[in-house]
Formats: sequence, C-alpha cells, structure tokens
Amino acid sequence: MKGKDTKPHIGIFGRRNNGKSSFINLLTGQNIAIVSDHPGTTTDPVKKSCEIFGVGPAIIIDTAGIDDEGDLGKLRIDKTMKVIPTIDMGIILLAGNTFGEFENQLIKRFQYYDVPFLIVHNKSDIEEPLVDFKDTVKQQTGKDILRFSIRQPDKFEELIEEIKLAIPETAYVYPSLFGDIVKPKDIVLLVTPIDSEAPVGRMILPQVMSWRDLLDNDCICMSVKESELEDFFKLGIKPALVVTDSQAFEFVSKIVPEDVLLTGFSVVFSKLRGDFGAFLKGTPAIDNLQDGDKVLILESCTHHVSCDDIGRYKIPAWLGKHTGKKLEFDVVPGLADIEKPAETYKLVIQCGGCMVTRKQLISRLKPFIKSSVPVTNYGMAIAWVNGIFERVTEPFKTL
Repeated sequence: MKGKDTKPHIGIFGRRNNGKSSFINLLTGQNIAIVSDHPGTTTDPVKKSCEIFGVGPAIIIDTAGIDDEGDLGKLRIDKTMKVIPTIDMGIILLAGNTFGEFENQLIKRFQYYDVPFLIVHNKSDIEEPLVDFKDTVKQQTGKDILRFSIRQPDKFEELIEEIKLAIPETAYVYPSLFGDIVKPKDIVLLVTPIDSEAPVGRMILPQVMSWRDLLDNDCICMSVKESELEDFFKLGIKPALVVTDSQAFEFVSKIVPEDVLLTGFSVVFSKLRGDFGAFLKGTPAIDNLQDGDKVLILESCTHHVSCDDIGRYKIPAWLGKHTGKKLEFDVVPGLADIEKPAETYKLVIQCGGCMVTRKQLISRLKPFIKSSVPVTNYGMAIAWVNGIFERVTEPFKTL
C-alpha cells in the first residue's frame, strides 16, 4: 500500500485467551505482544507501529478481552470499546465456536462508527468452526468467518488479502491538498506568522505538508511572515493563491487583492481530516448563539497553554465580540473523553486535526452531527467572524 500520510490503525478484539497476542505477533512477524496461557494478560490497549507483511506500515492495537470480569475488567472493556472510534478497521477473533453478546456489542459499535471489520475463527487447529456455527454468525452479522490458526497458517495469505480489502483507502492515501485548485508553475504564497505559539526552529505540520503538496503539484512555492506581506506585493508578483494562518485572516485579507484566491491552512485541512460539508453547513450557526449557550472547543493534541492560545483564549474572545453574547466554553484536548452529552452544546469547533487521523476526527464529530449539533473548525469559524467565510471556502466548494 502506498500513501503520503497516516498509517492505517487496525484493532484486534476478542475474548480472553482467544489468541489475540499470538495472532498479532504472527501478523506483524514480531514479538510485540505478550503471549500467555493465563487469560487477561493484556490489560490495556497497546499500540505498536509495525510493518505487516503484504500490507505495509500500520498501527496495530492489542486490546483487553471483551469478556473480562470484575470492576477492573469492566474498566478494561470500556477502554477496549473506546479504541473503536480511532481505528480504520477491526478484526474480531473467535475461538471454540463461541459467539454471543460480547461480540454483538463490538459489532454494534463498529457499525455506529462505520468501521469495517473481519471475523476470524482462531485456534481452528484445536476446534474447527462448525458449519451451523458459521451459518449462524453469517445470519447475524452478514460476515463470513475466516478459519485460521497460528500453528497452521495456511490461510495467512487469504487473511492478508481480506485485510487489504477491508482497510478503506482513505486510511493510507489522502487526496492532494491543492491539486484541484492549482496547476504546474502557479505561484503560491504561504503566509506563516511566527508568534508565541510557533515551535522554535521549525514550521508546524500543516505548513510543512502544504509546502510538500505544492511542490508535488509543480508549483512555485514562496513564504513570508504576515509582517512582510505588503513588501511581497510591492515586488509586482501576483500569486495564483495565498494560504495563511487563520489567526491572520483579518490582517491578510485586507492586503491580498480580491482577484487573488485566498484560503487558510485550517480550511485546507478540513478537506483532508475533517467533514468539509458539515463545517460549511455548521459555521453560520455562530450567528444564532445566545446568552448562556455552551460551545465545545475540540483540540486534537495536548500542548502547553499560553495566553495566546487560539482555542482557549482567542476563539472564545472573537466569538464573544462577534455575537455580543455571553457564551460558555468547554475545551477537550487530545482524544480525551467528552463527558457531557452532545445535546449540551449549541456549537462544536474542531481544530485542524493535524495530529490525528481522519477516522479519529470524523468519529469524534459523529455524535454531534447525529444529534444535529452544528460543527465547524478553527479556520472556518475565524473566517466567519472576520466576514471572509465565503472568500476562503469558495476555492473548494465545487470540488
């Protein structure tokens, strides 16, 4: 499999002692999971970056048994279930012709989050899957059972082929960020402010990925800080496109001529990692906010918080100024649990998502979209309050 970006995340699920750890070691060709005859050896989800023979780079997640017992067991099962929104595909390991409520709960969660999955009957050298059993599982799940045994891996190639077919292409290949709106030899200007949030000695990931994508599209890529933007235009160069940090929208939009396409890194990333259509639809809800409404800010990474923090300080201040309302804000970093029901919020604002996979971000937004809670992202929200939403999203609306 070839791709430019994130590795596919594959979760391995099943009851205790169904051979998940041995299965993972065979799949990856490495001893990355602890193997034991004692049920419940794996207590928490464990991620491992590896190369799967015939598949390529991937993140394998070994999970605790879905039939774990006791108070700690319930906590482990809960952690296992929380893995599902973050993966691109799942593999359920059965053994001993056993299938029941534990597996059904897994499948319901797979289906809710649109996660493709395979059902593998492991340890088939000890006990073959019965015909009636396979028929029953097929009726309940719509899936055929793949017979397998690590001691007799005659089905290994078939398993690999099934994994290849199950992993969605979006898990390992992403479309060009700019390929649909630029052409070879176009001059593209990246406006990259260097403020207190900028990492020392390097550029942030969206800026780096934009540079690379533009070079892949044979563009002439240039970059300035916002303080040198006016000087750039004095050179008499007219770029085909200007891309800026969304925090500089107000300043940059006044300098870039109206006949030059303008957008933001966060807006571009909403195509790659977010739900662009839902963001387009949800952003205007900013103007419907009322006093006391709760707004959820979703960060996809954890970081040191400064007084210039965009999600915790700047966006709340801009929204308050734009709406004239006294709003309440909750901020949830990384992929931490969102404790309040989706219906609690009148608006959800997601960051660009440069540190997570598209699947993780889409799954994070799914409960809100299903509950008809408007969603937007940092760039689109900032563009809206600056009155340039139509301008910075126009290049992508017909794509």
